[in-house]
Amino acid sequence: MSTIDLDLPTPGRALAIAAHPDDIEFGCGATLAKWAADGCVVHHLVCTDGSKGTWDPDQDLADLVAQRQTEQREAAKALGATGEVAFLGWPDGELDSGLRQRWQVAFWIRRLQPDVVLGHDPWKRYRLHPDHRHAGFLTVDGVVAARDPHFFPEQQIPHHRPRALLLFEADEPDHVEQVDDADVARKLAALEAHRSQLLSTMFVDLDSPEGEAQLATFRAKVRDRLVEHGQLAGVPWGEAFKAMTDL
Repeated sequence: MSTIDLDLPTPGRALAIAAHPDDIEFGCGATLAKWAADGCVVHHLVCTDGSKGTWDPDQDLADLVAQRQTEQREAAKALGATGEVAFLGWPDGELDSGLRQRWQVAFWIRRLQPDVVLGHDPWKRYRLHPDHRHAGFLTVDGVVAARDPHFFPEQQIPHHRPRALLLFEADEPDHVEQVDDADVARKLAALEAHRSQLLSTMFVDLDSPEGEAQLATFRAKVRDRLVEHGQLAGVPWGEAFKAMTDL
């Protein structure tokens, strides 16, 4: 097993990049809450419109897209984030890691100037959802493009090299961010702000008699995962990442 490093210095600015609304909160919400409480300006960039995030075949998808954007902004506030919440708007389930999308991600990295970028690990084995793979590659490829001045010079924005890249959902994590009970509470509040996803993603039906018990089970699963990640570094709670600091 790789040696596990613990805690980066709190960055001045952080940018989390994810495939769908709610992926950031699942992957690194407690870390972002911790940093935000310590003065970090936290930004969110969501690659897709979230339009397939329902089990209801009669759902109005334009309404769902609008709702999910509202929920993402509310989730960012629940984390204490004060930065931008941006959406690339690619159709859910149809994201590609092509040159156009890389251009967009590099643009946001250059515009927001993050010290740390966080995103999906694109090399996670046996990953089913293609959007997560593509969003991960866009994060990595976007960092490379943003740092070098001869990529996309037509953007007319100074190139920018982040200090660190943290990849969540990693098969081989080598870094843990320790979090506390306040960070965990903000992560849960942010996840629960994604109300449209309570049933389809979190398996919570608040309209059913079992709804409160289902919500308690969901919260317990999130806490258990934070305990598992913390144990990698010998701390009570944490979020685990593959860290890349030679960018």
